[in-house]
Amino acid sequence: MTGYLLAILMGVLGGFIAALAGVGGGVIFVPALALVLGLSQASAEATSLLAIVPVALLGTWQQRHTGEVRVRMALIIGIAAALPAVGGAFAGHYLPETALRIVFAILILAIAVRVWMTAGRRA
Repeated sequence: MTGYLLAILMGVLGGFIAALAGVGGGVIFVPALALVLGLSQASAEATSLLAIVPVALLGTWQQRHTGEVRVRMALIIGIAAALPAVGGAFAGHYLPETALRIVFAILILAIAVRVWMTAGRRA
């Protein structure tokens, strides 16, 4: 039960922080799931990806009512992303835990540099 409450708290706080910082929730959730809840890197990444589904559906539903969703473009992007996503899932399944953590850390650093550079231009 405590794990579920902790996961709910992480979802609320992580979503708020991610929205405030302008980054994807996975940047916050994957390390939290691995470090706080003790999930493996692969399980943390998979859990974070699954958690995106209801958020994406709700966001799409809301934006669809405002006319902001371009369905044709979304279908093209979704279809184009499906094959690499399956390939990434297979790679994530077969790569060692350490390699997954290193790749994720590099991705986080790249995102941090991009956010920092963008913030510097706007200031």
